[in-house]
Formats: sequence, structure tokens, C-alpha cells
Amino acid sequence: MRRPRGEPGPRAPRPTEGATCAGPESWSPSPNSMLRVLLSAQTSPARLSGLLLIPPVQPCCLGTSKWADRPLGGGPSAGPVQGLQRLLEQAKSPGELLRWLGQNPTKVRAHHYSVALRRLGQLLGSRPRPPPVEQATLQDLSQLIIRNCPSFDIHTIHVCLHLAVLLGFPSDGPLVCALEQERRLRLPPKPPPPLQPLLREARPEELTPHVMVLLAQHLARHRLREPQLLEAIAHFLVVQETQLSSKVVQKLVLPFGRLNYLPLEQQFMPCLERILAREAGVAPLATVNILMSLCQLRCLPFRALHFVFSPGFINYISGTPHALIVRRYLSLLDTAVELELPGYRGPRLPRRQQVPIFPQPLITDRARCKYSHKDIVAEGLRQLLGEEKYRQDLTVPPGYCTDFLLCVGSSGAVLPVRTQDPFLPYPPRSCLQGQAASSPTTRDPAQRVVLVLRERWHFCRDGRVLLGSRALRERHLGLMGYQLLPLPFEELESQRGLPQLKSYLRQKLQALGLRWGPEGG
Repeated sequence: MRRPRGEPGPRAPRPTEGATCAGPESWSPSPNSMLRVLLSAQTSPARLSGLLLIPPVQPCCLGTSKWADRPLGGGPSAGPVQGLQRLLEQAKSPGELLRWLGQNPTKVRAHHYSVALRRLGQLLGSRPRPPPVEQATLQDLSQLIIRNCPSFDIHTIHVCLHLAVLLGFPSDGPLVCALEQERRLRLPPKPPPPLQPLLREARPEELTPHVMVLLAQHLARHRLREPQLLEAIAHFLVVQETQLSSKVVQKLVLPFGRLNYLPLEQQFMPCLERILAREAGVAPLATVNILMSLCQLRCLPFRALHFVFSPGFINYISGTPHALIVRRYLSLLDTAVELELPGYRGPRLPRRQQVPIFPQPLITDRARCKYSHKDIVAEGLRQLLGEEKYRQDLTVPPGYCTDFLLCVGSSGAVLPVRTQDPFLPYPPRSCLQGQAASSPTTRDPAQRVVLVLRERWHFCRDGRVLLGSRALRERHLGLMGYQLLPLPFEELESQRGLPQLKSYLRQKLQALGLRWGPEGG
């Protein structure tokens, strides 16, 4: 039978780590569902911290049918049920949510109420309290759920209960009390529970590794440098050290390097060194990923470096599908050893194995190029200096892409780049005698100045701390001998038009003692 036009086809359920039963893709009767609710609602970091205050929920099995496709009790998949879910997920206001639920009584299934609550959290966002008309809508939605919750299965009750708490419904209010009562009716008898089981101080180690990985990935992806949450991840890693594989550890460590945050947990580094010593030969790619995060934190353990630069390790990874990316990471680690670890005397990456680290602008910059200030800065430099006196997006050894590079003589004059070798020698330690490179035409010792664009997305979400990869690049360029001239996004965004930007660039360059043209541009 042909599927009606526009009707979605069947999809195989996505497997979930540690799942005991099938269910809707966004929900699981575990702490994972709580975290996903928080993340999907785009909640504030302070509210995200509440994840650590909600205890895990015992899983239950709903059978093998997919929740969104089948009504309660099993039955054929129903297109209108899926259509109603889409309408709820796309609702533009709380009132519209209530209207979709009230006007379609024959299509409403239990899980639609949890979908409505999740969408409600997205609509309300971080507003502390809704206006009166929305408050009335909340009460109507609350009454609708209370009236229908006796028909909910235990999974829907758990999800709605957590969502209601996260949305700010009072713990002693009618909605939470009704859901809590239904939850207790469906649970088998057990020892007397605490008086307030819903909200208690849950230690991070009581959560599962999968939940902590989701939290770490969320912080890294959204550049949230939240000390409380990062410290919780570090504490979890230390407490669960013997239970974690390096493949899990690499995901837990990722936000620390990306967010340029070294935790206060004193056992953080010793714990990672023990894990690397135990797991390095088991998962080579995970080992290198962990070292990359530590490289951004300037905390490279010598013992692990000895291992990844050993001939055996290098020969092993050469035959793997990840050979190129691992060689790129090893090349970056070798650069960090060259520039930042003068006391290291162990093996190094052979020159024939080295590859450019970042031979082109990073993916994030390419994806956000229409929001970048690079084009207008390039035009300002062109009008100010002339096209022959700067290079854009030039990759310098060992593979760092520079935004704009100038060659400057000893007198401060900006020299035409075509008359100069724009690259400083690398490694710098072996080329000290050639540090003052001479122009072949002017014999004027040249200095290299790199104009560094610091866009808004180059920082953590607070806008004050550079991301680890950006800080690493600037640190290495400085150690190689390049003089950096940062152009912060706050200053670039305050310039109104090209004439004002040219004046800004002129002041920046002149502050370094640079001069150009007969009239200074």
C-alpha cells in the first residue's frame, strides 16, 4: 500500500545505551530523561545544576512497541497520533498547546501530555513567572493532566512528574501531588521512603556515566563554563576511576580542555595519569583525545607522551582508519612539547610522520563566516595598507592558520609581503641564528605581526575566557616569535561603518609603532 503523501514512514528505534525497553527517542525512565528535558528546554545553567538534585528513577519495560507510533495498550500505528505530536512540538504559545489537546480528544495519547509539558518549558524559557493569562493556561493544562493521569503508564507519570517540577509547579500543588499519588500506586511495596523523595541532595557519583557524558557534551557544545557542573564531572571521574574506560573518560574530559577550565579537584590529574597508564594500549584514539584536552590545559603527563611517541604506538595507529586524525593530533602534541616542555627528553614524533595541524580555518569559523568580521577587516586593511602589505588566511608552520599577517621592518615600516619570507623558522630552537630574517631586497630585519580576530564564538559563553583551542593557538604563535595583535569582538562590533573601522585599525597599528605610506595611510 502506498503511503499517503507527506506521511512519515516507519523508523527503526534508535538504541540507547543501557536501555531496557523501547520508547520515544527523547525520553527514558532514567536520569537521562531529566537531562534531556533540561537541555531541550534551553534552561539556564543554574537550573541545569538542578540535575544533580533529582534522584534516578527505576526503569520499567513498556514492551517493544514504539511509543509515539502506537496508542496505549498496543495497536496499529496511527498517523493522526503522530500528526498531533508534531502540532504540539511546533505550538507557538501555551494557549495553542491547550487548544490542540482539547480539540482532539480522540487523538490524544498519554505521552502527548509529556510532549506538551516539554514544549511548554521551551516556550516559557527562563522567564521566572508567566503573565496572568499564561498562569490561567497553566492551571487549565494542569487540570487536564490531573483528569487523565489515572490512565498514564508509569513511564509517562515519571516524565510528567520531572517536567512539572522543572517547570516550577509547586511540590505541594495539585498537579505534582496527583502525579506523585499515581506513581506510588504503581510501585511495588518497598521500605518506607523519605518524606521528600523528589528533591534530595544526590551526589554526582550516584548518576550514571551516560548521564555525566551527556552533561559534559552539553557544556562543551554550548560553551558553558559553569564551575559547579564542571567540578561535579571532575569529582565523578575521580570517584568512578576504576569503573570508567578511556572511551568514556575522553568524553568526560572534553569540556575541560574546550572551556579552558582546570578543576580544583586535586586528584583530577593523578586520576587521569593512572587511567592513561592503564588504558593507553587499549584505545589509542581515546588516549590521544584525552591528551589533546590536557594539552589545552597545559597539563601534559610525560609518561603518556613517552607512550604515544613510541615507535610501537605510531606503527600501530598507521594502519587504523583514524591514522590521519591521530597523526594530526600527535603533530600538535609534538609542537606543544617543542614549545612548552623544555624539560622533556623522551621520544618525539618523527619528522616524516608530521602533518599540518590546522591547514585551513576551523569548521566553526567556516560555518559562521557570514557573522565574521574578517571581510570588513580585510577591506579596511586593503584601503589602509594596500593589498601587497598583508596576507590573509596564511598557514604558518607547523600548521596554524593566521587571520592576517604583516611583515614589519626594524624601523616599524610595514613591508610588502612579496619581498619577505612570511614564515618564521620552525622549530625556533634550531634556528636561533636565523631568527632575524632579512628581506632579499631591503636587507631590513623583518618582524611578523599577526592580527588575531577574536570573534564572539571564540570565547566561552560568558564572553571572557577564550576557548582552549583558541588560547592554545595564540600561545603557540607567541612562543614561535609572532607578535599578536588581538581584535576583540566587542571593539569590532562597536565600529559603525568602514571609515570608523579604518580609524580603529590605524590606532591599533600605530600603537605598535608601525608606519606605512607617505602620509600614514
